[in-house]
Amino acid sequence: MKKSLIALAAALFAVGTYAHDGEDHAASAAAGKAADGHSHGAAGHSHGDASAIGAPGDKAKVTRTVSVDMTDAMRFNPSSISAKQNETIRFVIKNSGAVKHEFVLGTEAELKEHYELMKKFPEMEHSDPNQVTVAPGKTGEVIWKFTKAGKIDFACLQPGHYDAGMKGAVNVAAGKGGAAKGDGHADHKH
Repeated sequence: MKKSLIALAAALFAVGTYAHDGEDHAASAAAGKAADGHSHGAAGHSHGDASAIGAPGDKAKVTRTVSVDMTDAMRFNPSSISAKQNETIRFVIKNSGAVKHEFVLGTEAELKEHYELMKKFPEMEHSDPNQVTVAPGKTGEVIWKFTKAGKIDFACLQPGHYDAGMKGAVNVAAGKGGAAKGDGHADHKH
């Protein structure tokens, strides 16, 4: 029942946020939407355009799976991950700690900004495809397509965790990527 109410509240909040896109910041803030494209409210938190870091991945197009462990030592293992441009990765995120942790993909600036909000609203819920909150002893997943070469950061934005160094990076190499070997699509053009 609680999940149903949260889902309903999130859906209603999303409709309200969409309806306020043309308003000024003061009106948007009252409706729960900041000028930077972030939405906040009792039902949750969502980001604006994620294209700077890629796009939500299609489960059917996953090229590989990367397991990431989150610990109460405020570390990710591994903390550095290599990817290829246009590769879709399924991140399996395990929380081997005793406290709640998050895996959030973003630019360093986005992560810092989001972290400041998490310090103000520590019980904020998330429903974005670039992140997952994982309870102690549980596992979650993020499927992400890396559309641009460069460094994409990830971090745990639970209060105190980011400051303690719970962060890492996906280093995306320029190139075709995306096609698994042996599928007949890696070496020719359409």
